[in-house]
Amino acid sequence: MFTILEKRQLSADVYYFRVTAPDIARNRKAGQFVLVQLDTEYAERVPLTIADANAEEGWIALVFQAVGATTMRLSRLNVGDKIGAILGPLGNPTHIEKKDGTVVVVGGGIGVAPCYPIVKAHKAIGNKVVMIIAARTKDLLIFVDEMKAVADEVIIMTDDGSAGRQGVSTLPLKEMCESQCPPAECVAIGPPIMMKFCALTTKPFNVPTTVSLNTIMIDGTGMCGGCRVSIGGETKFVCVDGPEFDGHQVDWDNMMMRMKSFKEREQEDAHKCRMEAQAEALANGGNK
Repeated sequence: MFTILEKRQLSADVYYFRVTAPDIARNRKAGQFVLVQLDTEYAERVPLTIADANAEEGWIALVFQAVGATTMRLSRLNVGDKIGAILGPLGNPTHIEKKDGTVVVVGGGIGVAPCYPIVKAHKAIGNKVVMIIAARTKDLLIFVDEMKAVADEVIIMTDDGSAGRQGVSTLPLKEMCESQCPPAECVAIGPPIMMKFCALTTKPFNVPTTVSLNTIMIDGTGMCGGCRVSIGGETKFVCVDGPEFDGHQVDWDNMMMRMKSFKEREQEDAHKCRMEAQAEALANGGNK
């Protein structure tokens, strides 16, 4: 069993868990993920990127948004509680190599968390890294202090202008691409629509762009086919071929359409989970 060592709420519905997982902590690399299962018999598996890890202390950090039934139930666990199963590390690690120019990393929403180990890995080999953090409003910004501690520069963008610059992540990205020293590489992690437009922004400037895809995933071995995507006209499986791909080659429209396949069922399950939480809260209140 995997014990929760620390729990923090980073923003509305976004949680940080530090969990004992010594084997995963020793073997994980930047860009990899795990499959989390609340219990080992009937529970759904959900893919979560490893946001941080400490091999000596034997823990990994998971950051997730409580939007579906499983993540809602996960968010109700507390320090000392156990998670039934965590499988990993899965997927291919981020390709990290020394660059002559700047590496720009773009994180949107909770996608900022998985950017953290990637930024650390680039800095570890001496690359200059500019981090763009984007969110709808200042209350949804996460990992700002962590990024400021490791990146050479951090640019904050909010849709409403409540923090940093007003606008979307592609504004500073385009400015950097148009400069006399365009980025040597771009890494983008966040909502699919954000990653799509980051790729569209960098493509005219021939800036290599890596994206990390978080598709529907069931077994994590490539056997179910649920996570299949089209990359440059070829079928790939996010769990074993990814999760990172060339953003200029992704069929974004097809991927986003497939991700809506179970939206109605997800909403029904999430509603049931909210009702469960309300009933539990009323029961606990009544026992006081």
